[in-house]
Amino acid sequence: MSKTKINKKAKTARLSILSNTTLIVMKIGAGLYSGSVSIVSEAIHSTLDLVASVIAYFAVRISDKPADKHHPFGHGKYENVSGVIEALLIFAAAIWIIIEALRKLLNSDHLLEVKTLDIGIVVMLLSGFINFLVSRRLYKVSKETGSLALEADALHLKTDIYTSVGVGLGLLAIRLTGFYFLDPVIALLVATFIIYEAYKLLSKAFNPLLDSALSDKEVEGYTDFIKQEIPDFYRYCNLKTRKSGVFSIVQFQLITRADVMLGEAVRQRDILNDKIVKRFPNTELIILLDAE
Repeated sequence: MSKTKINKKAKTARLSILSNTTLIVMKIGAGLYSGSVSIVSEAIHSTLDLVASVIAYFAVRISDKPADKHHPFGHGKYENVSGVIEALLIFAAAIWIIIEALRKLLNSDHLLEVKTLDIGIVVMLLSGFINFLVSRRLYKVSKETGSLALEADALHLKTDIYTSVGVGLGLLAIRLTGFYFLDPVIALLVATFIIYEAYKLLSKAFNPLLDSALSDKEVEGYTDFIKQEIPDFYRYCNLKTRKSGVFSIVQFQLITRADVMLGEAVRQRDILNDKIVKRFPNTELIILLDAE
């Protein structure tokens, strides 16, 4: 991976850390000023986001290190580990929201502690807007660089968009109607969505740790290209794939006739190798030569 992409990943991860730190300060201040427990719980949620951002930052720094003696296949799976940790943090945030929402729903006296809602509404909606901008940037860079860690961090911030806006709208509805039960009800709906998103992220991050194959669509892309570019009188078999961070590991046997000179077979293999890597960046290719 180019140095430019590595720097872009690190800079984007730092942006997430900065935004989460700012939002934590804003939410704690608004929570203490208004007396709103829901805003304080959102500050705790943002603290989880900050932890996730720090994890993502170090993951993208480590995962791009070249292979070494102790990690001969590279460090790519650090991003998958980061994704699993972030998914678990998202689950934790959802559980916190559910517990807090149920507690407030069952304890109407506690809901009446809110003294002034205006500052809380502004902070929550502003928080959602800031996270929207930052998460969109994270998604963009994650697609450009193939970084699962940044994608996981973007999803984490995406959940905070819904929770912040949900709490903000709940506070606004309370202010307009006096229906205090709306706040925890909205929070429960948001938590359900968060759990669904966390499950998808956990599956995507965890499967590569088990050396699961690439998706059917990705494998089809490789096989179609190999069939198109394979030299005449050659064939391939035993295609195997797996994921390691941003890298796709692809291995297959290239079969030629027994009367083909070894030097010519090696040359054809190298030509095919270069074509595949050029067509599919971030691919680590292993082509085993055989004759029949």
